[in-house]
Amino acid sequence: QVQLVESGGGLVQAGGSLRLSCAASGRTLNNYSMGWFRQSPGKERDIVSAITWGAGGTYYTNSVKGRFTISRDNAKNTIYLQMNSLKPEDTALYYCAARLGTRIVLGASQWDYWGQGTQVTVSS
Repeated sequence: QVQLVESGGGLVQAGGSLRLSCAASGRTLNNYSMGWFRQSPGKERDIVSAITWGAGGTYYTNSVKGRFTISRDNAKNTIYLQMNSLKPEDTALYYCAARLGTRIVLGASQWDYWGQGTQVTVSS
């Protein structure tokens, strides 16, 4: 089965940048989608960005468009989330996720595999 391990979270000031990484293992990913979700205390777990492994199609939630970029490294079975121009409202626990399927879906309940989460904190 797919195992996901996130890294790259940390504490940054507003306007700064971070790059999150998620390494996947367990099976080939060409028929999968992978993505990033985030959750703050008292909030739902919402999708941030996603990518289809084979075709590289992407999705971004409106609040991060133009600031965040998702990418993949086929050889390493790894996805990245480059986060620029960070805002305090980006503060959350960020989760890597994967699901079988080549179309991106938005609901967290529809994703099959989850990483442990990595904390991103943006100070003002």
